[in-house]
Amino acid sequence: MTSKSRIRPAALVAATAVALALSSAVPSQAAPAAGTEPVPVAGHLVAGRYIVTLADRPIAAYRGGVDGIPGTAPAPGAKVDLADADAVRYRAHLTDAQRAAAASVGARIKRRYSVVTNGFTADLSATQVAELSKAPGVLSVAPDTLNKVSDDRNSQDFLGLTGRHGLWSALGGTKEAGRGVVVGDIDTGIWPESRSFAAAPLGTSRPTSKDPYRPYRKGDKVVMRKADGGTFTGTCKAGEEFTAGACNSKVISARWFGDAWLAQVPPERRADYVSARDGEGHGTHTASTAAGNSGVDVTVDGRHLGEVSGVAPAAAIAVYKAFWTGKAAGDSGGMTSDIVAAVDQAVADGVDVLNYSAGSVIETAPDSPVQAAFRTAAAAGVFVATAAGNSGPEVSSADNVAPWTTTVAASTLAPYEATVRLGNGDTYVGGSTTVDSPLGPKPLVLAEKVKNASASAGDAALCQDGTLDPAKAAGAIVVCDRGVNPRVDKSHEVQRAGGVGMVLVNVSDLDTDGDLHAVPTVHLNTPGATDARAYAATAGAEVSLLPGGTTGQPYPQIAPFSSRGPSTVNNGDLLKPDIAAPGVGILAAVAPASNFGHDYDFMTGTSMATPHIAGLAALYLAEHPSWSPMAVKSAMMTTAVDTRTATGAKNTDLFAQGAGEVRPSDMFEPGLVYDSAEKDWLGYLEGLGVDTGSGVKAVDPSDLNYPSIAIGRMVGSQTVTRTVTAVTPGTYRASISVPGVKATVHPSVLHFGKAGQKARFSVSFELTTGRSGETVTGDLTWRHGRTGVRSPVVLTPWSLIAPDQVSGTAGSGSVSFQVTPGTTSLALAPRGPVAGTPVRNAVSNDKPEQDFTFTVPEGTQAGQFFVTPDNPEARLSLLLAYDPGDGQDPYIVGDLALDQTRPVVSLPSMKAGKYLALVMTLGGQPELTDFPFSFQANLIGPDSAPTQGTFTVTPQNPATKPGVPLTLTASWSGVPSDRPATAYIGYPNAAGTLVTIG
Repeated sequence: MTSKSRIRPAALVAATAVALALSSAVPSQAAPAAGTEPVPVAGHLVAGRYIVTLADRPIAAYRGGVDGIPGTAPAPGAKVDLADADAVRYRAHLTDAQRAAAASVGARIKRRYSVVTNGFTADLSATQVAELSKAPGVLSVAPDTLNKVSDDRNSQDFLGLTGRHGLWSALGGTKEAGRGVVVGDIDTGIWPESRSFAAAPLGTSRPTSKDPYRPYRKGDKVVMRKADGGTFTGTCKAGEEFTAGACNSKVISARWFGDAWLAQVPPERRADYVSARDGEGHGTHTASTAAGNSGVDVTVDGRHLGEVSGVAPAAAIAVYKAFWTGKAAGDSGGMTSDIVAAVDQAVADGVDVLNYSAGSVIETAPDSPVQAAFRTAAAAGVFVATAAGNSGPEVSSADNVAPWTTTVAASTLAPYEATVRLGNGDTYVGGSTTVDSPLGPKPLVLAEKVKNASASAGDAALCQDGTLDPAKAAGAIVVCDRGVNPRVDKSHEVQRAGGVGMVLVNVSDLDTDGDLHAVPTVHLNTPGATDARAYAATAGAEVSLLPGGTTGQPYPQIAPFSSRGPSTVNNGDLLKPDIAAPGVGILAAVAPASNFGHDYDFMTGTSMATPHIAGLAALYLAEHPSWSPMAVKSAMMTTAVDTRTATGAKNTDLFAQGAGEVRPSDMFEPGLVYDSAEKDWLGYLEGLGVDTGSGVKAVDPSDLNYPSIAIGRMVGSQTVTRTVTAVTPGTYRASISVPGVKATVHPSVLHFGKAGQKARFSVSFELTTGRSGETVTGDLTWRHGRTGVRSPVVLTPWSLIAPDQVSGTAGSGSVSFQVTPGTTSLALAPRGPVAGTPVRNAVSNDKPEQDFTFTVPEGTQAGQFFVTPDNPEARLSLLLAYDPGDGQDPYIVGDLALDQTRPVVSLPSMKAGKYLALVMTLGGQPELTDFPFSFQANLIGPDSAPTQGTFTVTPQNPATKPGVPLTLTASWSGVPSDRPATAYIGYPNAAGTLVTIG
């Protein structure tokens, strides 16, 4: 079993509703999206705004085929040219096709896309969605959904950019680092008055040979010649509190994209500017991290915090605001159509790098509208850095997992820390930037003990706004629990109530942060947090907050919140995230209006890690402007180093760190690079089962020419191939090590006589002593002198691949299915059938959910859980969660069975313990008000006796050949039809196939 979501019981219904909303993409009949279930009837569709993608290639990817119009895709190393006559003609062709598609269902186009995506947005009825989904030339019809930005002590020092021997110095200094490159930031906008963006005003004179990359105004446009020989053409779009003069020679363009969001969120629910001005601070932070000015001296609230710099301080910034802030958290985010429009415009403008510090709480399919737009952007030569997400440490939680973007995990820096000394003499060190001098001893109180009469204890413990009583909290240091409301807001509530300090405590094992709090604050993790809280509950408790101290934690570590692989949409055949960069306690510019008047502040998240990679890409492209985005990514990945564990050991969790921590000092000498282009990516998509309409042959995703090697399911043995391109000529020798697996590289020696020469090699893997189903990691390294080209390797070898479940009718019957063994023999263990006793209950429109708790005994191997409504027309939903106990939250197991006539959750493997089942009606059935049903649990164990009937499998002990499929037949008789039964076929690798009978 895997757990995708860890949630509280009260949130199970909400989690199910979110999952339903996020799974509502409607694929075309001609080209279904990978992993998307077809919608059976139009009655289940809903009216709304949709993004319609057409089959013809967009301008940046069109290579010919329309009579009389040559290809418009840029050559390698070049950017798309929209002013070209052929591009103008082809855009007209796309516009005609878009108009015809919309007219065919009577729809009105809201916005068109033609550069990185060929399509349009429109408000459609359910019938129009169904008709367009079947129309020829339509690839997909996807709902316009809301997306969210992902939330040494100096990251530039830690990365080795600063100092006489730092990377900036090697590149000619901070005035040259990134010069001639434009970094586009798709985020919440920018605060242009920040000192991180201070620069000379834009003039109208053309640049000279002495300053070739100086931007200038040309009418209402801003033009800049770039290092790659192309031209960036942007504009400074005026809007609310943002004039056309807000741009300068650092921020050379600023646009905003909010048609869909502004239409959905009325003015009274907004907390933002209808312009490129940043209403939240996130975009200002990411833009200044990637390419802000160097050497900006920062003092906040009287505290001197040193200097901050952007990673590429000489690069120019282009702002594409597509994320917006609402007064309620549920309104904040960016609509898909607005994001696609931003990507489309950024590529049209001519950016070199795109930073996208945003994503979803679940994996986004690589053929989704945003990821498809990024694919075309990368094909047009734009390096795209994306955030892995902040849903860690859960497995398979990473987003932005397509191969054409560089997916970034967040790692730690040397932390800012201070010490908590309790009155009993115990001391604990935690994160802090606000304890400049000793404070205390002062009374130490729990927040819920100093709450006001109207506040709940739970809200007060979190130090929610307006919950503390000044008569009780004045002069005290208050203990506040982490969670729910922003950390900094808690200290402001303590300050409002007269508290003089705060001890912020984690309620579970998480990271600690050095935020700029309103009162002196130390943030403690467990177990110190638990001890401090317990002591604060004693009479007369006191505490002192002291500057300094150290937890001694090694760094860099992958932050606990950083999202992990394996990527389920890639079936584990592509390693994501790609690389790690600093993302904890990053100091950068923010928007003062929404950050308590601070112009700089600390932020934490993969959002903060991503612009470090975007900035490094800008440095690279300034030196090597003709390099492809994938060559730059390869150079970063193959020169990265392993992060550390909490004990200081080498981290081998590749699903957390990817290739490891980026190492800028080495990335400019990669030796070899693994390159790929759009044809390779289309083959990869075809290999995932996506019909791209391109005619490109399918490629096993494990064979994509990538700087890492991943095989999600290796049956016995498998061989992958790669092609490397020489940056430095010479002889390279391979070494590879993967525990429990025999790995062979052929050829093991590669000779390159000149730069640019290519060579192909294969790597064969065979399971030896490793355990079936257990993931193993290692690395492949090509060495030439002191140069090492290292690729991470992650494999999950299996002795057998078999379906999780098959089904047949009650009474007597049989079902045949194929398994693929990885061994020369196979012993099968049939069990069952079993049929648990149904439990009666009901839900209704007034009481839409009903929960059950039950205990699964030791020795249970698998189970099926059924909900059978009395009315065969009724549709119910079933969710199953495991309760780990010890105060931990239950988490969802298995798939959600949503809105079905007989919901069933199947677990081909499960562990003993306490479970929670939740049966729900999601509404939408006005003809029904009450839904009586039976809930049934069928549990399979080694001693499962048939409830009634017999069950066999043939052949039971077959001779097998590794990798060659084998047909098995399961047969049963005498199974009653009054309720569903379950049988099971056990395999030697502790897995099995469930057989649903009836």
